[in-house]
Amino acid sequence: MPNAPSLLDRPESPPAATRLRRWTLLAVALGTFMTYLDNNVINVAIPSIQRDLHLSASGIEWVVSAYILAFAGLLLAGGRLGDVAGHKRSFLLGLTLFTGASLLAGLSGDMHLLVASRALQGIGAAMLTPTSLAIITTTFPETREQARAIGVWAAVGALALAVGPLLGGILSQHLSWHWIFFINVPIGVATLALGARTIEERRTVVRRRLDLPGVALSTGALIGLTYSLIQGPQSGWTNPLVLTGLGVAAVLGTAFVIVERRATDPMLELGVFGDRSFTGGIMALGLWAFGLFGIYFFTSLYLQNVLGFSASKAGVAFVPMAALMAAGAAVSDRVAPRVGAHRLVGAAMALMGLGILSVSLLGRNATFGDLMPGFAVIGIGGGLTIPLTSTVVSAMPAERAGVASAVFNASREVSGLLGITVIGVILSARQHAEARLGASSLHAFLSGYRLGLVVAGALVIAGGAMAWGALRRVAPVAGAPEIVVAGEPSTPVGMA
Repeated sequence: MPNAPSLLDRPESPPAATRLRRWTLLAVALGTFMTYLDNNVINVAIPSIQRDLHLSASGIEWVVSAYILAFAGLLLAGGRLGDVAGHKRSFLLGLTLFTGASLLAGLSGDMHLLVASRALQGIGAAMLTPTSLAIITTTFPETREQARAIGVWAAVGALALAVGPLLGGILSQHLSWHWIFFINVPIGVATLALGARTIEERRTVVRRRLDLPGVALSTGALIGLTYSLIQGPQSGWTNPLVLTGLGVAAVLGTAFVIVERRATDPMLELGVFGDRSFTGGIMALGLWAFGLFGIYFFTSLYLQNVLGFSASKAGVAFVPMAALMAAGAAVSDRVAPRVGAHRLVGAAMALMGLGILSVSLLGRNATFGDLMPGFAVIGIGGGLTIPLTSTVVSAMPAERAGVASAVFNASREVSGLLGITVIGVILSARQHAEARLGASSLHAFLSGYRLGLVVAGALVIAGGAMAWGALRRVAPVAGAPEIVVAGEPSTPVGMA
């Protein structure tokens, strides 16, 4: 007797298909929320972890950095794996690894197990994150639907920025730091069940190889660069290991370009960088991440070290910014068609830059209320830049959606680290200069912090001008391949 058809094998009415797509969006949004949350939830719990495990400064640095290093270093590899093995399969495998590693991290009783667990979390996130965006682009092929879904996906990521510090503070203060990892387990299990049931495995008729040389070279280059950006500010830029990391990144990055140009089936089609909308979008996105990540990191220090906020109060201060960023992301798909993506993104980044500049005007006596106007402007402007994401991902054909998403995420992660590094160098140099002139430590820090914000704000505004020019003639990608949904007749689908 033949098996009864599954939910995904049965013909679907339009309302049923719409509901299924919405459940798919919820699954990938939850997976993304977990990985974004884990990127910053640990920051507030650092003192508790350090005290409980008796960690040195170097030890706690590796607890934080192991995740970022594995995540950023393996993003392109994770994207390629999704394109070759299937986005659903890669998403579920990455989610399983991330959830299991979270449980292991929560059970950790020493530094080595915790660092290893954090690295495994990063590997899982590197598989999950690029495929989540690729699943959205293939599940929602129609332009407007896709833009709306990406807006929801981005809004969830913005909410994770706000919830992370708050959740980390509450769990570590009222339960224990172990729970910042345990909380991922029930969410991960529920997301696995939902994703396995609702995500359709879409594959292209063009078979792809993994491109092992490209994967190995890109991974090595990203790990070398990420390591140096993390360690440079702490160990010094002349430290032999930092210089080695930069050298490895340069050599392997150059070799990657050479290999990909000669490959018959490259993991990253370098010709796409000749597309002005793609290249300009990536550069504008990098400047966006440079400003946002940089000011997030150092403004936390300003709130606690200058204004005297507790860790929890500092976390609360960022909630309105993140909430408005989520709201802006959610409505950006409705605004962009009316005013043009180039106008919206260009104006939004300019608005965000002005918000950063306004925060630089605050001093040592600023109140919670004084922070809110600037934070609100940054949040609204940051959220309305989401059409950049659609541009970057849709510039590549559907069978390379995983790598396109990985390029997007890698650009954001590396640019964010670069923002923290550059603003930190500016802050430190100005701080030392002021100290030599006899300024107090508080005044010296505030002077360096303000200058760092001015530089970040100016670069974000420049990114807005770049986005304006790059997105003016955005066109749909031609020649999108035929896409087949497992168990269904083939249907040609064009990428937006």
